[in-house]
Amino acid sequence: MDYIDEHKHEFGVEPICATLSATGTQIAPSTYYAAKTRPPSVRSLRDEQVLVEIRRVHEANYGVYGARKVHAQLRREGLQVARCTVERLMRAAGLRGISRAKGPRTTVPGRGPDERQDLVQRDFTAAAPNQLWVADITYCRTFSGWVYAAFIIDVFSRRVLGWQLSKSLRTDLALDALEMAFWTRQRAGQDVAGLRHHSDKGVQYVAVRY
Repeated sequence: MDYIDEHKHEFGVEPICATLSATGTQIAPSTYYAAKTRPPSVRSLRDEQVLVEIRRVHEANYGVYGARKVHAQLRREGLQVARCTVERLMRAAGLRGISRAKGPRTTVPGRGPDERQDLVQRDFTAAAPNQLWVADITYCRTFSGWVYAAFIIDVFSRRVLGWQLSKSLRTDLALDALEMAFWTRQRAGQDVAGLRHHSDKGVQYVAVRY
């Protein structure tokens, strides 16, 4: 119906219906005219109302929300609508979200067995500063590509004691963050005797230098 509406002033309803029928889409001119004079159904009216809200949420979030997030926002606002309805209407209206690109892998297992003793045993708690530090590496997108960030966190205070940025995942990245953490505590005159340090089994952390 929408196709006929769009082109009927240029080609006419009857020629369009004849062309569609020749290509396997059977629709008679009388069917088209009956549909245009028939009052809109309750569902179509509801769809029009919901689509207005979908467009509003989609535009308010810079066009990045997909059906899942649009549906969640509408539900938060009190609009009771099925997710499949949101998906159907967004697809029909050509509205799409933006998928987050898959980031690079930051944990590459080291070669050979890891003989380090696990002193934490999944108990990530501390009663005082400098009892347990944890290390990790994450990444962020920049205009020049991916950048890796290594950091050391004191579990007790949740403070980032050391960090470093690099475009590569070499051991120096993790080692520089650890050295900064020691420097931070030494500058404050704090004793780190008895410190436990936990990391994953990435190649940077099982390296001999680290």
